[in-house]
Amino acid sequence: MPLSLWLSLAVICAMGAMSPGPSLALVLRHTLGGGRTPGVAAALSHALGVGFYALLTVWGLGALIVRFPALFQAITWAGAAYLAWLGIKALRAGRAGALNADAMATSGMQAAREGMLVALANPKLILFFVALLSQFVTPDMSLASRAIIVFTAMIIDGGWYVLVAVGLSHSRVLPWLQARAHWINRATGVLLLALALRVALGPIGG
Repeated sequence: MPLSLWLSLAVICAMGAMSPGPSLALVLRHTLGGGRTPGVAAALSHALGVGFYALLTVWGLGALIVRFPALFQAITWAGAAYLAWLGIKALRAGRAGALNADAMATSGMQAAREGMLVALANPKLILFFVALLSQFVTPDMSLASRAIIVFTAMIIDGGWYVLVAVGLSHSRVLPWLQARAHWINRATGVLLLALALRVALGPIGG
């Protein structure tokens, strides 16, 4: 995979990971309730769930491109519409939302279990990855390239939430995020709308 194409993939994966939502709320709750270790456990297990969905999507997209190109195009457009909806939702979000997470008594094992469940119980991840990975997957893509895509999504997701958990162990970080939640939501919304347009226009590597 060319470096420029991989950088595009990495930026989009980072944007998806940083988008406020139930995953961020989960890491916030476990970090505030149990400290750094439960927060990191939730982050890493969530990344494993993301990697599982990314793997399913990569292999499924390859089959769709070859066997059902019209269906693949329809799914891609549906994914673009979903990204646009997420962008509009983020733009309309206020200062509250996922950044206001209450602390909860927790342990590393409980945090790891819930991190995995939040990822696997979120079928919207499939839609997100279909829209995202449709820009990078080709029918003749090598196993190594597919692995790069999956590990990129998984490592960026885990890395971001680990940083969140570590940062939240310092008491000044959460108030800083809460004070800027409105601007975080706005930036996320604009980026998601731009990504939806990019998906609708066709593959990045095309």
